[in-house]
Amino acid sequence: MLAVSEARQKLLDALPVCDVEIISLSDAAGRVLAEDLFAEIDSPRFANSSMDGFALRAADLKGASAQQPKRLKVVADVPAGQSTEMVLQAGQAARIMTGAPMPDGADAIIPVEDTEAPTAKIGAALPTEVLVRRALKAGDYVRPVGQDFRAGEVLLKAGSRLRPQDLALLAMLGKAKLSVHKKPRVALFSSGDELLPVNQPLIPGKIYENNSYALTALVEGCGAQPIPLGFAKDNLQDVQAHLDRAVEQGADLILSSAGVSVGAFDYLREAVLRKGTLDFWQVNMRPGRPFTFGNYEGIPYIGLPGNPASAFVGFEVFVRPALHKMGGDLGWKRRTGKARLMERVSSDGRESYLRVKTKEGLDGAQIYLTGHQGSGNLYSLVQADSLMVVPAGVNELPAGSQVEIWSLVFGD
Repeated sequence: MLAVSEARQKLLDALPVCDVEIISLSDAAGRVLAEDLFAEIDSPRFANSSMDGFALRAADLKGASAQQPKRLKVVADVPAGQSTEMVLQAGQAARIMTGAPMPDGADAIIPVEDTEAPTAKIGAALPTEVLVRRALKAGDYVRPVGQDFRAGEVLLKAGSRLRPQDLALLAMLGKAKLSVHKKPRVALFSSGDELLPVNQPLIPGKIYENNSYALTALVEGCGAQPIPLGFAKDNLQDVQAHLDRAVEQGADLILSSAGVSVGAFDYLREAVLRKGTLDFWQVNMRPGRPFTFGNYEGIPYIGLPGNPASAFVGFEVFVRPALHKMGGDLGWKRRTGKARLMERVSSDGRESYLRVKTKEGLDGAQIYLTGHQGSGNLYSLVQADSLMVVPAGVNELPAGSQVEIWSLVFGD
């Protein structure tokens, strides 16, 4: 059997990165940059005030205190959003607003609350003078040119997934259009005659189809675009029709659950091989040992097991990193941690992904199994907030063992 890391690397090496497109900044949340973003200007572009107050020369306040305030002549208003050509002379001050450019000759700002002026509001009567109750040094409350960044710096690297704060930066730079990777389009379907839509009455021998709901949400959480195709019946014609619909709708990846074994009613193998290739991997893991990878009409195809926990774990182990790569997010790393196991756990020697609940203890995170770990048991997955990783070759972990956990935070 393939080691998990070997199987995952084989998959990643075979998958392409999606093409590039130009989009508007308003549509850029969560998208992945396709090129480095350089600063074209200094920020701030001009020295400006970080407070409402008065611009002045710090040297004029030497010895100033509440008991011995310094008196300065107020000669101008400097509002935000306007340039100023005035030159401040010794003994003078200019009322100034936050973000307004520093007048020539001024080297500090005194906040209005450190003066005896009633207000620094532009539009209010300009006082003829101001009493300042403390000393300053040059540069106090001034944002100098380039304090945030300098022209030529790389601000965001290619492969960065754009966050809200990144969008604000891009807007500040006037970037109305961006070059990003296209979202991977993932066609997904389940297969099986036993499946029913959730809006139909349950009848003997049938179960409600559920994998597509979890997989659709997981795909969206990776920043990809799902193309739900429903579920296929256990016959060659219907399976083929679902695969052909995936091609027609421009999928970048076809993802199925169930129907990939060698049972008498499993038709995915024959359907895929009619127009593509297929490779069955036995991966040294549980749940989800059977894993299928290939292509259909040149589109990558991944087949996950049908049991809910197996499909979910298979997605986390293989499909999540695959979608991040296809979407250009080459720096993505899984959120992992360490925790102390609070009960004895036995394993069969395969690399295992067990459903656990974390709890904060006096000596750090503690984890507990969430019930029976069977691959068909979904409620234990619902109760879990993490997956515990049992390394390959380990048959038993005693209580108190430090183990690796994968956080199951939606959208990671």
